[in-house]
Amino acid sequence: MMNIQTFINEWIAVGNAFDTERYLGFYLEDAVLDDRSVGEVFKGRKEIKKYFDSYFIGYNTWTELVRLDLINNSQAHIEVKFSGNFSEGNIGGFFDVAFKNGKIAFVKADLIH
Repeated sequence: MMNIQTFINEWIAVGNAFDTERYLGFYLEDAVLDDRSVGEVFKGRKEIKKYFDSYFIGYNTWTELVRLDLINNSQAHIEVKFSGNFSEGNIGGFFDVAFKNGKIAFVKADLIH
């Protein structure tokens, strides 16, 4: 069984390193990322790459884990703090993550206003 805490810590660390290929490796090929704060749903690794390039690399976004709540052995709610080159400078956010076969199958993301 996967260790979700370790997985999430590595996912955030790889994202903060802007390692696109390794970052995409955390997702199933047909994963879906629904980010309400940008008003888009990204389907599959190719679209998730666009999301990562635009909103993480593009804004030099640093993600800090604030809290991780395990819902069950295949779901987690993650609260984070983002900092980067965007107007707010620092902003809270969350990810609701569903896992399948040791990878991310679905993510709902939003900012905390």
